[in-house]
Amino acid sequence: MKIEQDDLTGPEIAVLLREHLAGMHEHSPPESIHALDLPALQAPDITFWSAWGDEGLLGCAALKQLDTQHGEIKSMRTARQHLGKGVASALLRHLIAESRRRGYGRLSLETGSSEAFVPALRMYEKFGFQYCGPFAQYREDPFSRFMTLEL
Repeated sequence: MKIEQDDLTGPEIAVLLREHLAGMHEHSPPESIHALDLPALQAPDITFWSAWGDEGLLGCAALKQLDTQHGEIKSMRTARQHLGKGVASALLRHLIAESRRRGYGRLSLETGSSEAFVPALRMYEKFGFQYCGPFAQYREDPFSRFMTLEL
């Protein structure tokens, strides 16, 4: 697997991000969806990576700088046909390493709370993320779970 910084111009990325947003809409009400679309991911405070293998695009993840000490995981997604192959774990290790390289003291995330998000929540727990309250612009929401990792 090769993880590389991505400029978000490839058609494979566009398809995966549409799949990601559709999944969010399937499992959360519109007012509780915080996933970013392709133009929003091109903001200067966001760095986006894609994971590739012999089979093509495996997954993606982004890191948003909230401030000089705090990063946020965004758009973490494994392509449906590559679920269960360790793609998300590899991307998460990459984001943690990059956050440490940048000197962040904390890495946080918001994800859904329904049954569909349990595998992601378990993975974040395995990596040491702890449940926390809302951060940055987020507010309490029964459809959101907030987690953070002290680096």
